[in-house]
Amino acid sequence: MMAQPKEGKVNGSGGFLTARHAAFTLALLGVALIAAAAFALAVGSEHVPAGEIFRALVAKVSGNESALSREQDVIIFSLRLPRVGLAAAVGAALAVAGASFQALLRNPLADPYILGVSGGAALGSILGIMLAGELPYGRPLLSFMGAAAASFVVYRLGRRDDDPARLVLAGVVISTFLSSLIALVISVAEDVKLRNITLWLLGDLSSGSVEGLLFVIVTVIAATAALVTQARSLNLMMVGERDAFALGVETGRVRWIVYLTATLLTGAAVSAGGAIGYVGLVVPHLVRLAGGADNRLVIPSSAVGGALLVLLADTVARVALAPRELPTGAITAIVGAPVFIFLLLRGRR
Repeated sequence: MMAQPKEGKVNGSGGFLTARHAAFTLALLGVALIAAAAFALAVGSEHVPAGEIFRALVAKVSGNESALSREQDVIIFSLRLPRVGLAAAVGAALAVAGASFQALLRNPLADPYILGVSGGAALGSILGIMLAGELPYGRPLLSFMGAAAASFVVYRLGRRDDDPARLVLAGVVISTFLSSLIALVISVAEDVKLRNITLWLLGDLSSGSVEGLLFVIVTVIAATAALVTQARSLNLMMVGERDAFALGVETGRVRWIVYLTATLLTGAAVSAGGAIGYVGLVVPHLVRLAGGADNRLVIPSSAVGGALLVLLADTVARVALAPRELPTGAITAIVGAPVFIFLLLRGRR
């Protein structure tokens, strides 16, 4: 009888994942995220010292009166704080979705955008802007439906046992088709809605709503927790689905859980923040490079790393040409493309 390996012990760098290593990595990323959030709250057209913001937060929690002026209070708590939360949640959702797809398909290029999932979400969101703009959750619902439909079509077209490359090829074809549909829908949009759609497609976090923020935060927390429970199975499936099945992994169930969860994450992120690229492609690679390929660490670390990347990109988009704003998606592309090229060259060497 073949002995089974101890599940989830070995990480992708050839070492062993320990609780101490995982806690240290997550704590380091968490501190960086908190520092980035504090910086994002402080800078902008109206600079507010971080110390005053901290004291104002304490005063808000304790029920005391804030020392900030009325204008500063509105800027920090009504404008910047919700945007910081939205940027972090969108980045976390995209990075976790990318890490999940890459682990499931055993393909480093697997990403919501390459697989066409984000294209379906974008098409659904555009229809939501045009047809259901007044409904609080109209856009997120249609975005998830579009992402789910695209994911289902790609899965049916490209699914073949132990051949994940077919799924990526099917995703590229569907993504191209959806891009054509998006261009067709935009061409018949009204002028006012056309401007909103154009900004949103470039990655826009300035028009996020409270409902969208809450939806993304709840989705990220629930989906990341669900994916972490499948991390051990994903570790074995990265070797091969047949081998994982022989070791007792219910590959079909794990596959559907990961697909549906990653699709939900993509739909939530795209509906709230628009088309922000390279997050789900680059962040999981950087996490694996730094901490190994054990998905028990990769998935939660990708969530924090994705939140950090999008938060920093959105801060640059706000302050680089203040009071004008740049598209957040353009900043992530400018940063993400060179990083990914570097990773490709490093892998070749």
